[in-house]
Amino acid sequence: MSTTLVIIPTYDEAENVRPIVERTLAATDETVHVLVVDDNSPDGTGDIADEIARETDRVHVMHRTVKDGLGGAYLAGFAWGLDHGYDKLVEMDADGSHHPEYLPWMIELADTNDLVLGSRWIKGGTVENWPWYRELLSRGGNLYTRLALGIAVRDATGGFRVFTSRAFERIDLAGVASKGYC
Repeated sequence: MSTTLVIIPTYDEAENVRPIVERTLAATDETVHVLVVDDNSPDGTGDIADEIARETDRVHVMHRTVKDGLGGAYLAGFAWGLDHGYDKLVEMDADGSHHPEYLPWMIELADTNDLVLGSRWIKGGTVENWPWYRELLSRGGNLYTRLALGIAVRDATGGFRVFTSRAFERIDLAGVASKGYC
């Protein structure tokens, strides 16, 4: 049976962590678990995540002692998931900008693809509560990326992704230089 780990990095997400974890659990079956990776949030996010983990064995919490950035949180989550034998690993934000209701479809697509990207910039894709300049910056950055790299991916900067463990066999996680926004 294939197992999936949804990695949700947090920093000061006390208001969001319970709703996003509950939505994720409700949208998926028991083969899908959640790992909240908390970077020492001063607002108690980690404590709320611990409370959720005590309520269900589908939720795990990693407490990191420093705020090491989004990239560092994902790298730590990937390593944890691979060490625990998960077949698929998902990147998902805690702020609700990624809809966990799409996860079953994305996870199914990962049965035949080593990487599945959730995209804001395809037909039917959306963003919520973004000012015009943030959307312009994202669309422009993605256009530049497509042209510079010669790829057809419309949202290379999106953070809603499913990787198979096979994909990580070809990625040297220790050699990844980006640790988040600088």
